[in-house]
Amino acid sequence: MKKTLLLLAFTATLLSCKNETKSEDSQETSVIEDNLTTSEKIANANGFENFDSVEEINFTFNVKVGDSLRSSRAWTWNPKQNKVAMTENDSTATYIKVSNNLSEEDKALDSKFVNDSYWLLFPYQLVWSDANFKEEKNAIAPISKEKMNKLIVSYNADGGYTPGDTYDVYYDDDFMIKEWVYKAAGGGREMATTWEDYETFKDLKISKMHKSEDGSFQLYFTDISVK
Repeated sequence: MKKTLLLLAFTATLLSCKNETKSEDSQETSVIEDNLTTSEKIANANGFENFDSVEEINFTFNVKVGDSLRSSRAWTWNPKQNKVAMTENDSTATYIKVSNNLSEEDKALDSKFVNDSYWLLFPYQLVWSDANFKEEKNAIAPISKEKMNKLIVSYNADGGYTPGDTYDVYYDDDFMIKEWVYKAAGGGREMATTWEDYETFKDLKISKMHKSEDGSFQLYFTDISVK
């Protein structure tokens, strides 16, 4: 009887210790999450913390207006080697992505890659890029007309391929982007699109489809793979 009581007491103590450890881990995780900025939370909700393990990303960037396919570019990106290859119109070009010393030909290629990969991994760009942020709660999303959280992402007027651009990002309580509005520098052009058809590729969450309100403009990704 005494042995049974001792065993029960030991088991209860062990379970108590495990529960305390879980509680402490949960509290620690909560503190870490509370210390993150909104941009970091959006990035992490989309798998940003798993990007360091990525060896290669393949994707095809497509733009369709009405019934016409205006653009289709296939990319292979090796982020650890900074190596990028693009196939367009049955022609393939490769370059090493570095911050400077790009040839004019490589700059033209890099400009396309920056644009296409920006759409693909925009949540990560919130951490990678040097942007300015402003937050707004209970904003009305332009397409769905639903109340969402809003993050205004703006870039300085110097540097980059499209300096001075602004993005109004609408995201839900799970920090997943649902819509955005692109605003060109100087107010010359605006475009609102959805963020939908999310799929997970090796723990990276990617929105495969972006549509205008009437659906006449579609920017979408195919042939996605992550290694």
